[in-house]
Amino acid sequence: MFNGGKNSAKMKNKIAILGCGWLGFPLAQKLKEEGYDVKGTTTSSGKLEKLEEAGIQAFLISLTEEEVKGNTTSFLTDIETLIIDIPPGLRRNPNEDFVKKMELFLSEVEKSEVKNVIYVSSTSVFEGDESIPTFVESDVPNGTSSSSQQLIAVEKLWQNHDSFTSAVIRFGGLVGGNRNPAKYLAGRENLKDPQGPINLVEQRDAVALVFQLAKQSAAGIFHGVFPDHPTREVYYSAKAKENGLVVPQFNSAEASKGKRINARATCKSLDFTFQHRP
Repeated sequence: MFNGGKNSAKMKNKIAILGCGWLGFPLAQKLKEEGYDVKGTTTSSGKLEKLEEAGIQAFLISLTEEEVKGNTTSFLTDIETLIIDIPPGLRRNPNEDFVKKMELFLSEVEKSEVKNVIYVSSTSVFEGDESIPTFVESDVPNGTSSSSQQLIAVEKLWQNHDSFTSAVIRFGGLVGGNRNPAKYLAGRENLKDPQGPINLVEQRDAVALVFQLAKQSAAGIFHGVFPDHPTREVYYSAKAKENGLVVPQFNSAEASKGKRINARATCKSLDFTFQHRP
C-alpha cells in the first residue's frame, strides 16, 4: 500500500502503461508531450527500440496463466499511475483465462506503491437485444458470453481496492489510425442487425479520454463512445461509399439486436467533449 512521504513528489509525473499497442503507444506519446515520465511494456523484443526512440522507458513483459514474465518490479517502481491496456485476446483464443492473468498481475501491483490504476475495458460487458437498450455508467453489466463474463470479472478485480484508487474505462469499437471502419464489413453479404446502433470511438478521442483520467486521478466507471449512434447499415454503407469500396449487404429478415452506450456522465464528470466523429 502507498505510504506517502518522500516518494510522493518523485512519483507525481510518472506513469506506467502495461501494453503500448494501438492505443497505448500514442497515449504514451501524448503523455510524454505533456511532460510526464513514461514507462511502457511490449511483448515483442522488436518493439523495444521503437519505444525507447519515443522517449519511453521500455520493458519486455508478458502475462500468462502461470506467471508474469519480465521485470515488473522495475516497471512499477516510483510510479503513481498505472494504465492497463492489454487486449484479452478472447476472440482468437476463447479458452484463455484472462482473469487468471490479471489476478497474477494484480499481485505484482499490490507489492508496489502505485496510487492510481486505470483499466481499459470494453462495452462488450453489456448485452444488446431487440429492444435496443441504452446503458449508462452506473448500469450493472449484463453480458452473458464467456468473454463478457471474464471482462466483468476483471473489472471487479481492479475496483474497490484498498491499495489504490481505480478507474475503469469502457471503450466501444476503436477506429482511426490504421483501423479504417470502411474495411470491416465492405463487400460482405447477409450481415445481421442492420438496425443495430454503432458504438465507436476514434483513436484521438480515446487517447484524450485516458489522458484526462490520468491527469485528474479520476476514479469510478467511465464510458468512451462517440455520442452519435447511426445504424450499422447506414454507417457502414456510407463509409464504404466514401472509400470507394463495395457496399455491404444486410439481412433484414430477422429483427435487429443492439445497444446504445451513453457517455454523458463521463463527459460531465471529466469536462470532456468528443471531438472526432468515427
